[in-house]
Amino acid sequence: MMTDSPRGTDLSLSGLLTAVAAAVPQRLAVVAGERRLTYAELDARATLVARHLLDAGIRPGEHVAVLSFNRAEWLETAFGAWRAGAVPINVNYRYVAGELRYLLDDADAVALVAERSLAATVERIRGDLPLLRHVVLIDDDAPDRPEGVDYEAALAAAARSATPLPATSGDDLYLLYTGGTTGYPKGVMWRQEDIFRVALELRRPGTPRAADAAAVAERAARTTPSRMLVLGPVMHAAGQWNALSMLFRGCTVVLNTDRVFSPIRIVDLADREGVQTVQCVGDAMARPLAQELLRSPGRCQALTTVSSGGTPLTPTARQLWRAWKPGITINDSYGGSETGVCGSATSRAGRGPRRFAMGASVAVLDERLRPIPPGSDQIGRIARTGRIPLGYYNDPVKTAQTFPVDEQGRRWAISGDYGTVAADGSVELLGRGSTVINTGGEKVYPEEVEEVLKAHPDVADAIVVAAPDERLGQRVSAVIALSGDRQPSKAELRAHCRAHLAGFKVPRTIRVVDEVRRTAVGKQDYRWASRVARGEPAPAPSR
Repeated sequence: MMTDSPRGTDLSLSGLLTAVAAAVPQRLAVVAGERRLTYAELDARATLVARHLLDAGIRPGEHVAVLSFNRAEWLETAFGAWRAGAVPINVNYRYVAGELRYLLDDADAVALVAERSLAATVERIRGDLPLLRHVVLIDDDAPDRPEGVDYEAALAAAARSATPLPATSGDDLYLLYTGGTTGYPKGVMWRQEDIFRVALELRRPGTPRAADAAAVAERAARTTPSRMLVLGPVMHAAGQWNALSMLFRGCTVVLNTDRVFSPIRIVDLADREGVQTVQCVGDAMARPLAQELLRSPGRCQALTTVSSGGTPLTPTARQLWRAWKPGITINDSYGGSETGVCGSATSRAGRGPRRFAMGASVAVLDERLRPIPPGSDQIGRIARTGRIPLGYYNDPVKTAQTFPVDEQGRRWAISGDYGTVAADGSVELLGRGSTVINTGGEKVYPEEVEEVLKAHPDVADAIVVAAPDERLGQRVSAVIALSGDRQPSKAELRAHCRAHLAGFKVPRTIRVVDEVRRTAVGKQDYRWASRVARGEPAPAPSR
């Protein structure tokens, strides 16, 4: 069925935006560089994107890749694709030609909306992508002139279109490509209503879930608007989910549009826009920001909350923020592309694995998919049941592995993380199984060692990986960057670790680099660190 407007009570992401925009049309929705969009403007531009895609022959259910840095057009395109009944595909802007070829082919992308400078790489592999038939180019002042339709010209033409829009539904597909720490990216398929429930619907404890889009809009109208500075890329789950959840609350999303992480510029932006919340991804963003604020304590007076996801904050990072503002709220959430947001961290003294309070649908499972009881010292994999993904796009084998069914017929989403269950039911997060180090039969979770290393006053950042060892099979190896002019000896660093860790967890080799490399979203680049730890030439960054 076709309708001239997607307005309604469905829980599709497009329908939710339209409902909120009708409730708070003149409220500021997005700040992205010099661009500022009200909810009415964001909603209207999403409709123009939808009509352009439909007029270009993109059919409901087909996939539209989005390749750009943080900017308003990313959100316009995503909502426009959903509104057209199509499926937006997030593409990592750091990918080189081979990675882009794999993702666009695996995703069956028929259209691409990209910044000109990034689309130039895709043009070189266009012959390997027979399904890709339509390209829209966002101007980024680059000299590149790949073949495609200009984004603003496309929207201007769509303003004269009367093409009806398809009805939307909470059953519509939400597809999120995730690279993880190793291997090729995988497309995680969600129902839109399910991803809204487990990752995007923010509500106070005890508040019932919204029954429909009208209820979401009513809450947005009652909400006192606040501003969140989103530092994570919106092409990644953490940045995207935080941006969408703020929009569905009727609040303002301030995007960091810089292409290089600069704590000074970010503090300037947060201060100028009067943001109340900063969204970051772990210590890689949180620590330098806190240090910059400590150098200028009078700035960002409106800032009351730090929200982190994707990788946990260390106690050292938390201490830095509280040194700047003792009463600041620190929200450290745990989740993943396959599980949604599962829980939040509880504050505690000391170092070691992060403890998270989990929801009722989350458990730690043993090898037979049985929940491990509270207080057990058994290690298992963190998993979620209930509202979970449909599976991986184009990969039934990995779907069966990651989303198994237990003996009671319950279907689970198994994360890559391991943990234990404390007596109070909270979960101790140990780390990812794909990076665990087996040294002489003892298992070492890198995150635990990294947290201890980063607590040393002279260590700015660290990645811990396995290196080959003839006697032990693998040895614990650390790649670190220092924070100042002082050069602590490796013996001093090992002694620091030994004071907090069992002996087998202490790094046997430590390599010092100028800067620890992380991915575009701030996560550890374990592949790069493994090369460095083995003494091999490290590959150049993708971008």
